Amino acid sequence: MRIIIADDHPLFRKGVRNLLGTTDDLDVVGEASSGDEALELAGTMQPDLVLMDIRMPGLNGIEVTRLIKERYPRIEVLVLTMFRDDQSVFTAMRAGAKGYVLKDADEDELLQSIRMVGGGRAVFSSDIAERMIHYFSERTPSADTAAHPVLSELTKRELEILERIAEGDTNAQISARLHISVKTVANNVSNLLNKLQVADRNEARKWLQRTKDD
Repeated sequence: MRIIIADDHPLFRKGVRNLLGTTDDLDVVGEASSGDEALELAGTMQPDLVLMDIRMPGLNGIEVTRLIKERYPRIEVLVLTMFRDDQSVFTAMRAGAKGYVLKDADEDELLQSIRMVGGGRAVFSSDIAERMIHYFSERTPSADTAAHPVLSELTKRELEILERIAEGDTNAQISARLHISVKTVANNVSNLLNKLQVADRNEARKWLQRTKDD
């Protein structure tokens, strides 16, 4: 199985590469330290699987996953990250990731996960699987969000900011209106774009308009 490791931490990439090097069936054919590099490598190397971190410079791992699955649907993506929150898990799944494993997984679990996803099966860390079961058993969407479940994944602050984006406000204007820092606005904008799976504010505005029209 031909594998690309996409992670911005050189020591972590080295550790994973050394682990895969102990096997006879898993071959690292490339490494990327940013989302843009991961996307480019996926196109040039055409691996069987990409081990994808979420937080990287440039395009984040979820954006890259979505683009890879759109352009090269044969390539499987296994997210390997420290983020264990529900939003990251479900956004990665919607983007096309076949598996979601935490970086604190032991070596045997990681190797098994790579082989399962490479073989076309879905896999999740035990901790993530338990969270998913709890999420679906406890979740009762409100009437306002039932028709558009993704809205229920946005925080109250993200919903407020999305409405201001729809009105055409800049980050500075949103900051002044909501009495929060520009940095906080920027972080929330980045989070909600990931959750909506849109590339920029303009697409977010169009997404919200379509939602209101439905």
